[in-house]
Amino acid sequence: MDSQGTQGTQGGITVQRALELPGLRGGLPEVVAGADRLQRTVRWVHAGEVPNIASLLKGGELLLTTGLGLGARPAEQRVFVRKLAERGIAALVVELGPRFTRLPAAIVETARAAGLPLVQLHREVPFVTVTEEVHTEIVNGHYALLQRAEEVHRRCTEALLGGGGVPQVLNVLADFSGNPVFLETPDGQLLYAAGAGTECADPLQVWEGLRGHHKDGPPAGALLVDVPGGGPGSSFVRARLVLLAVESTLLPVHRIAAERAAGSLAVVLMQARQEEELAARGRGDFLTDLAEGRIQADDAPAQARVLGFKPGESPLLPVVMRLADGLPPGGGWAVLARAVAEELAAVGVPVLLGVRPVEGRVPLLLGLRTESERTAVADRVAAALRAGVERAGMQRAGALPPVVVVGVAGGWAAASAGLRHAAETATAAQGLIDRPWYDARRLDIDLLLWRLHNYDDSALAAFVDRAIGPLRTHDQRSKPPLLPTLQTYLAHAGRKAETARELHLNRQTLYNRLARISELLGTDLDDPQTVLALSLALRARRHVA
Repeated sequence: MDSQGTQGTQGGITVQRALELPGLRGGLPEVVAGADRLQRTVRWVHAGEVPNIASLLKGGELLLTTGLGLGARPAEQRVFVRKLAERGIAALVVELGPRFTRLPAAIVETARAAGLPLVQLHREVPFVTVTEEVHTEIVNGHYALLQRAEEVHRRCTEALLGGGGVPQVLNVLADFSGNPVFLETPDGQLLYAAGAGTECADPLQVWEGLRGHHKDGPPAGALLVDVPGGGPGSSFVRARLVLLAVESTLLPVHRIAAERAAGSLAVVLMQARQEEELAARGRGDFLTDLAEGRIQADDAPAQARVLGFKPGESPLLPVVMRLADGLPPGGGWAVLARAVAEELAAVGVPVLLGVRPVEGRVPLLLGLRTESERTAVADRVAAALRAGVERAGMQRAGALPPVVVVGVAGGWAAASAGLRHAAETATAAQGLIDRPWYDARRLDIDLLLWRLHNYDDSALAAFVDRAIGPLRTHDQRSKPPLLPTLQTYLAHAGRKAETARELHLNRQTLYNRLARISELLGTDLDDPQTVLALSLALRARRHVA
């Protein structure tokens, strides 16, 4: 890395760059020790001639001296140089002249042994000029550093104003640093991850391989920045940014950029209100990506382990709960995620729970011991989900109850298709007779009708009107209504005795109603094709006005 590059990333200048400036270059500098350490960063410049000057320094200084404080005896000179090295100064520059015509061997040897850059000037230079030049370079370097970090802050702000959230902010920071970036809870649980590009390592694999093996502290070279959770001056930490030095070294400019990004994230997290919602959203994103095929079945187990889901070789059961439309996109979802998680803890199987506020869904994956326990587990999970909704206050008065759809148990490939099927079916099942949970396999007709409704609502409405329109008109004008009779009759597969028993009618009254239905519709209720059409129309009528 050249000196200009170091200046731009470190926020200071190197010893090498300082020697190239006109002030020191005019002194004909000669490096007599530490030539391999000239890339050290110069934090500040100090000139002094007192023996105890090391005690006045903080480290990182370029020390200018004529040697008056170095001492006359070799032992004093060794101690002087050794203390400067221990203090961590960037370099020692000695101007030759009345005090030294050449540097004593004790000074040179001690500097070499300590790895301290030692420079002698063969011509007199005004130290004030050197100080001004170096300080100007340092200030300019810091300004350039702040400009680069401010650019990251600007990009983060643009991402948020454009509707982005935590993933977009992390992507900006990952691109800038060239390394994977993570957002974790204060206790080390992963919330979000972002990689530095398609050609770089998978950030989740990096997390599991590096951060996951350093429970007692961050890996070497990592950068940690707290994301505040309160107002100005608050010590509450809501989350933590972690940058891992995987692709390249992390520099001070990356810390400044991370601190800027942490400010943007603090706003996002305060809007989200709870870490539980962030974690649940992250799991919801994973489950949605799995359902939509953006995560391959072979890669899914490793990513699920990072999110805390470790079902082993157990069959996976996909479940989706759909809440009523009109719920707010934030706020109560944090409470819901926590309440449902607490209720599910009693189910006794591994659970991966996510939330998708935009779609109003709660997707889950559960690990079963055997596929035979699907029904029993589904009963407990549905009860836990509904209890969580009630505890979170997410069931509005008069609103449709939540719909819980259970898919088919299987491996990761089946889970992908099962989550997608259950999510669509949960939407299609809204408005059906309320049940604790629905088997996705038994609602395929309702799903097809819902898709047709979304594809061509007018065609579906015309079909319903052709099939049962006369009955709908009759029921609006006359009593008793005939649609409930037809629906019950078809539900019992044309068995008249069971139909009469459920409707509390005698046989003759039922026969009369069925005859009236056949007359109004102009159809034969014993014809299989007619029965199929009427059944579909009755199921489709809730989709049309």
